[in-house]
Amino acid sequence: MRLLGVGTCAAALAVGLLAAPAHAQDNSDAQALRGAGWALKDTGKDARFRGLAAVSRSTAWVAGTKGTVLRTVDGGRSWRDVSPPGAVAEGLELRDIEAFDARHAVALSIGEGAASRVLRTEDGGATWAETFRNPDPRAFYDCLTFFDPRHGLAVSDPVDGKFRILSTDDGGRNWAVLPRTGMPDALAGEAGFAASGQCLVSAGPRDVWLATGGGAAGRILHSPDRGRTWRVAESGIPAGDPAKGVFALAFRDRTTGLAVGGDYRTGEASPRAAAVSADAGRTWRPASTPPPAYRSGAAWLPHLRTAALAVGPTGTDVTTDAGRTWKPLAEGSFDTVDCASDGGCWAAGEKGRVGRLEGRW
Repeated sequence: MRLLGVGTCAAALAVGLLAAPAHAQDNSDAQALRGAGWALKDTGKDARFRGLAAVSRSTAWVAGTKGTVLRTVDGGRSWRDVSPPGAVAEGLELRDIEAFDARHAVALSIGEGAASRVLRTEDGGATWAETFRNPDPRAFYDCLTFFDPRHGLAVSDPVDGKFRILSTDDGGRNWAVLPRTGMPDALAGEAGFAASGQCLVSAGPRDVWLATGGGAAGRILHSPDRGRTWRVAESGIPAGDPAKGVFALAFRDRTTGLAVGGDYRTGEASPRAAAVSADAGRTWRPASTPPPAYRSGAAWLPHLRTAALAVGPTGTDVTTDAGRTWKPLAEGSFDTVDCASDGGCWAAGEKGRVGRLEGRW
């Protein structure tokens, strides 16, 4: 589902964490994050970056409008424009990028029919190969995820009443549509949101989750076998409108997950905009204190068991109790957030805005 646009590139920002919850583990994580905030990195671009891949504290990739792809290997001090020439020429909307290191990445462009494509680089973006071009005018691909450097999936909005799953087992060189027999029927109007590259996420070697909206309920589908069979659950995040539903998922492991979303229209209320699961997505319960507005991206902080971030056009929120309660961390607009295993957390959004989380944890 194409997401309509909804802030500013400045020098640096550091906003302290508000009071921590009272639980012992929560206090530990909250203390670790005290004083954390975003340090903005000047990209020199005005593209809107909804695709983000955090490789480490030093290396990150962003992808966005006008076919733009940037890469940094020095913590954001400098950015190299590694945009695929064909994507720039056609003005493709690159809404997701998955990177395995500083040289290997796979990017997804969105849109109806042939506008949905997969591009792959093995040399840090010096050259790109188009490895998939959607031949079906009814399909619209939204998000990518990889289980490991070889196995990955992409998801399209429903075709003939079911979400369509595209699969690769060779690092994105070749792709094939999976059989639809294990996919539940979609609701009327149901689709995925191409808002942050996080409507399809994986954890471990086989588990993958799909977030939806637009239909009567905001639903989350889980597959334990790399997309061949799926079970569906209601998230409790309101939907019932093309602008409302679950926009992003984040799983710390194969059992513990977060969902965020709401109504992306400016000024519209987004009650119950977050939910949590402790059973691999079989059931979801609403956050007791959700973020105050629509959020389009989420990520767990490495090395902190109960801490995670959620971002959106009106700011960043943090949880230190595994998603039960959220508190404001920083103002400023971001669309997506991602954290690397070494603790490097990055966020990206409109007008070339990219930040790296700075703190003492």
